[in-house]
Amino acid sequence: MSILNTDGAPDLSQVIAGVVFKNPVIAASGTFGYGREYGELIDLSRLGGICTKGLTLRPRTGNTGQRIHETPAGLLNSIGLENPGIPAFIEKELPRLRELGPVVIANLSGSTVEEYAEGAALLNDAAIDMIELNISCPNVKAGGMTFGLDPEAAVSVVGPVRKAAPDKPLAVKLSPNAPDLAAVARACVRAGADALSLVNTFKAMAIDIRRRRPVFANVSAGLSGPAVRPIALRMVWELYGALREPGAAAVPLIGMGGIAGAEDALEFLMAGASAIQIGSATFPHPQTMIETIDGLKVFMEKEGIKNLAELNIRGGAEKTA
Repeated sequence: MSILNTDGAPDLSQVIAGVVFKNPVIAASGTFGYGREYGELIDLSRLGGICTKGLTLRPRTGNTGQRIHETPAGLLNSIGLENPGIPAFIEKELPRLRELGPVVIANLSGSTVEEYAEGAALLNDAAIDMIELNISCPNVKAGGMTFGLDPEAAVSVVGPVRKAAPDKPLAVKLSPNAPDLAAVARACVRAGADALSLVNTFKAMAIDIRRRRPVFANVSAGLSGPAVRPIALRMVWELYGALREPGAAAVPLIGMGGIAGAEDALEFLMAGASAIQIGSATFPHPQTMIETIDGLKVFMEKEGIKNLAELNIRGGAEKTA
């Protein structure tokens, strides 16, 4: 739902789970630090939202060995959720992040249900706007993606987090590696998710042919970038439809996966996403998100589109499917 239309200009605002975004472009978790790192390169106040680097209850040093590896049309990462811990984030990073202006989304991860719940309780009392519950990270050995592969496992963490953070809108970040993504999504909604974000990185790997061993110490890593975009788009399209089948509860979707400009973002918005996140594209081109916001506005002006809801083509698609 858009709410900020003024002077006949296209209205890029969106409301997701009661949170007002000035536009649908959000900095993705893990690629934007805690907001200030890009402050000298772009006007951060123009972003719709900033999703923090993954946060855990206690500090983490992350994975050992190589952490980044480029592939054709993609990027492999095995960071391992390096972060200062939620208490340090709230004390040292959040006040500066809050001053920037965009919606603040805290990405919450953990190794056990208890850690997730304790972290959620701390975030419930913090000055954030939304929690993005990460049950889909492929780069940690315990917890992470294992919770997002099975509906029952997803419920086992979403339920306690919802109970521990009753005052914060809750988006659950889904794994593209789940055998039945729609089943996991429905389970998350039943357990209390207010929105769903998809997709996280795809489990992948690389081999150093000269050393004759895997590039990463953990062997597998997460693949992002343009190579995954068509698959991520298909998953958003399918999940949007699945959540509107009889008996299913529809919630807003935040789409991501290889988005690198306004045309890519438009595809996800037309497929049913209410907002989008941009991650890997900001590394080679920090202006990507600002250019995407401008590009969306230009497209809507040229096409005579008044608000984001008009971009969603699924109404007609569902009638003819």
